[in-house]
Amino acid sequence: MQGLETKFHQPGTVAMDTGSVIRGYASVFGVLDQGGDMVMPGAYAASLGRIKAAGGKVRMLWQHDQGQPIGVWDEVVEDAHGLRVTGRLLTEVEKGREAAALMAAGAVDGLSIGYRTIKAEKLPSGGRRLIELELWEVSLVTFPMLPVARVAAKAAAPGLIGTFAQGIEAARRALKG
Repeated sequence: MQGLETKFHQPGTVAMDTGSVIRGYASVFGVLDQGGDMVMPGAYAASLGRIKAAGGKVRMLWQHDQGQPIGVWDEVVEDAHGLRVTGRLLTEVEKGREAAALMAAGAVDGLSIGYRTIKAEKLPSGGRRLIELELWEVSLVTFPMLPVARVAAKAAAPGLIGTFAQGIEAARRALKG
């Protein structure tokens, strides 16, 4: 995946629903990121069309590490606001369980795209206007590059971790009296 770029984004609506479902925006249109780039509406349309035609999927990775898939994106769509994603952490794998626990605790709350630039224009400020991108993956990350809103990550960690956390909380309440 030589030449792959990444864009970090702290979406305003990342939320973990009951269990391990994640929703949010992996990219927002028309906003300068910390690198000076701005993704334009329509930037993902051709790439998403090619992925769909080939029967493929955008991958969900941990911190852009190709060796650490942590879930699946069930829906990746471009709307008027940006690149909206909905997916599931796979709590059957160790890193998926860790990611779920970290999100539930609020320690990790960012999304980031991995892509190749197909078409861009220079901005007077020195950055780029990203017009067409080839989307490869969307990662859960600690430090997003586009922090345009607060993140809400609310849910109990699923599976054994959630049960363990609930037991600790019950014990804490019992000791408090």
